[in-house]
Amino acid sequence: MLITYLMAALCVLGIAAGQILFKLSATAMVETDSLVSVKSLIPLSIAIALYGVTSLGWVWTLQRIDLGRVYPLMAMAFVLVPLGSYVAFGERFQAQYFIGVALIIAGIVVTVRA
Repeated sequence: MLITYLMAALCVLGIAAGQILFKLSATAMVETDSLVSVKSLIPLSIAIALYGVTSLGWVWTLQRIDLGRVYPLMAMAFVLVPLGSYVAFGERFQAQYFIGVALIIAGIVVTVRA
């Protein structure tokens, strides 16, 4: 069971990393004023590949555990993506963001233990 939850956590990390890569690609598209620049296509291609691998990992996870039991872990992406955006892009958050993060984490703990 532990390996299944580890795979689910890796899927969440993959989804979060993909979102950061999508933002990098979008930023590059604006900077280059082009949809097909190398600067934008590399992170976009990596993000799409990461989503594909993550989807396969998610299917593997769902073969071993109920969707309702593991899906709440996907809410961790709501925590990880903004943290990644802070690191990668210097985005800032207001204090209530951290209250929301605490509530999300508490909700995940409650639902996974149910």
